[in-house]
Amino acid sequence: MKPFFSLSAALALVSGLAVAEPVTYDIDPTHTYPRFSYSHLGLSSQTSQFNQTSGTVTLDKSAGTGKVDIVIDMTSVETGYVTFNEHIQGEDFFDTARHPEAVFQSSQVNFQDGLPVSIDGHLTLKGVTLPVTLEVTHFAAMTHPMLERPAIGAHAHTVVKRSDFNADKFVPYVSDEVTISISLEAVVPE
Repeated sequence: MKPFFSLSAALALVSGLAVAEPVTYDIDPTHTYPRFSYSHLGLSSQTSQFNQTSGTVTLDKSAGTGKVDIVIDMTSVETGYVTFNEHIQGEDFFDTARHPEAVFQSSQVNFQDGLPVSIDGHLTLKGVTLPVTLEVTHFAAMTHPMLERPAIGAHAHTVVKRSDFNADKFVPYVSDEVTISISLEAVVPE
């Protein structure tokens, strides 16, 4: 008896082998808060965040490629103290009157075993653009249980020097090194 291979079986096999397309996710601003931490006088580690972030993440897991574009509204800084929120936006630090946004644009997303492990790119802060690498310590992809659309979540961090971005007031009493971390969620738009 000769094997029977139907057209529908052949189409199912071919569709299963189809190459995946890149998927673009919009950052969810209600679940994405970049944070920064630094040593304050050697007495404590202070952590603050930004409350308004936008951007996109594009991933092609089968090709092992991706792109990340993040825009942070620097005027949305939240230190936990209203007076310091205003002070840190001054010329000596963020200078938000002239530079209201910080931008991260990736140049390469590095994958290992099908998952992103680091993101090389450029950070623009206070008008200065420098290369940085974000180390990815968590990544998840799933169907969002409430929105019923593809979603991703990630946590990544890097360490920069304030002095490299012309924001070195009070160094060394307030540390030059600052850890920047971002926990984000992003969803395929409707």
